[in-house]
Parts: sequence; C-alpha cells; structure tokens
Amino acid sequence: MRPDGTRVRDLTAIMQALPYVMPKRYDAQNWAEENLDEDAIRDYIRAKRREGRSVTHMSLLVSAYYRAVLKNPKINYFVMNRRIYKRNHFCFSFVILKTRADGTPDETSLKVYLEPEDTVFTVTEKIRSTIEKNQNVRHNNDTDRFAKFAFGVPGLARAVFGLAGFLDRHDLLPRSIIELSPFHTSLFVTNLASINTPCIFHHCYEFGTTSVFVCMGRPVPDPLAPEGVRKKIMPMSVVMDERIATGIEYSRFFAELFRNLKYPESLEEPFNSVLTEKAAVK
Repeated sequence: MRPDGTRVRDLTAIMQALPYVMPKRYDAQNWAEENLDEDAIRDYIRAKRREGRSVTHMSLLVSAYYRAVLKNPKINYFVMNRRIYKRNHFCFSFVILKTRADGTPDETSLKVYLEPEDTVFTVTEKIRSTIEKNQNVRHNNDTDRFAKFAFGVPGLARAVFGLAGFLDRHDLLPRSIIELSPFHTSLFVTNLASINTPCIFHHCYEFGTTSVFVCMGRPVPDPLAPEGVRKKIMPMSVVMDERIATGIEYSRFFAELFRNLKYPESLEEPFNSVLTEKAAVK
C-alpha cells in the first residue's frame, strides 16, 4: 500500500489492460478544450468582492473541479507502474512567479490540500496563505530547498531522481517525499491569463502521479456573440490520463464541473453537500 493511495482491484478487464497497452502517461493523454463565460465569472467575483468576500479565477475553478470529483471519484485515481490506485486525499499543484533581487523572473511550485468540508471561500484563503508564505524572492519552501541542494552537487540530481522514480514504481517512496513533490498531485493547474498568455495544452508529467492538467488562458472576444455585443470567453484546456476512467465517467465529470462553474453559488456550500444531493436523488 502506498502512502498516497490504495490499489484498485475491482476493475473491468479492459481497465486493467489499459496501463499495459499504454504504459506511459504520455501514451494515454487525451486533450479537451472548453470556453468559459468570462463575463459571468467576473460578475460573480465582483459581486463577492462587494460583499467583502474574496474569490479568484483559480479558487473558483479548483472548487468546481473538486466538487465534481467528490461526485465522480475515479477522476482522482492515478496510474503507477501499470497499476491503478485510488488516491486517499485531494490536492492540487500550481506555479507562482517571483522576482529575484536582480529583477529576473523566477518560479516555484506549490501544493494545496483540500477537504470535503471546504468551500470556495476557504479554498481562496488556502491559496492566498500558501502564496503569501512563498512570495519571498529566496528559495524558501521545502521543494525549492531540496532542488537547490540536489542540483548543487554534480551528478546528485540524476541519482536522486532516478532513485525516487524507482521507489515510486515499487510503492516505496516515503510520504515525506510525496508531500514535497508537486508532481504527486490530483490536479496540476496553471492560470496563463495571469501573465496574459494564450491557452496551451500542457502535458501530464510522467514523473509522479498527475492524472489531469488544466490550463486557463488569456480571455478573448467571443466569436459567437451577436453583432454589436461585447462578450469575453476564457479558453480552458484539459489534458487527462484516459486510463483512470472510462469515457462516460469523464463525460459525467465534465458535465458536473461545468455545471458548478455555471452556478458558482453552489460552491459557497461545503463541497461534500454534493454527496447528500446525490443520495437524495437515489
């Protein structure tokens, strides 16, 4: 048993076979793109701001994603060494831009853990506090310090990452390293709109356990808007590991995700309330 998940054994024959047919994560990547209603998202964020509550594009997206995962838990599975695991937590990784003392840009990767009782407001606060702790221009988080050490000794990085990959494949990687690694995550998300960059399709890393990578791109005019109407959309790309869920399961997940984004007020309630709703429907 891994520190971050439990192996799933009650799989159909085809789902068990997929990691052997596609042993690498980059073999199994599927791409999807959706255009979000940027005007509606901004209207919601501004309305909450007038109420004295803080919400951001990222906290809104991650909240909608996690709430959809609670209803569709297979999206939080991952594949390691041709075996499928159920993750025992939910976290997401992202990158922030910092500026060094000499003015050159620098990046650092951060990871935030969420709980079923969270809301869009607590997610916003978790992101804010994590960024605040790591905004120092120095490499001041554990991941940065580890990387600086590993690359500071010739040949050490190759040995360290080779050993980490070996231990990971055999379910022996310590919990402390998994918690340190931004690549061992339920979701990797990037907001390229924050640096005025178009949307891209970002690969899922082969190292680690990232099964889904979401990118928010720079908002653009809606080409389908009626003549004379100024409306903006935000392109969003998703790259996913097809081995963790079937097509219909992904379809249901995305329907729930976009429903949450269309009605963001639902994210103000604890995310696990969706499980109560699901039980009531049954």
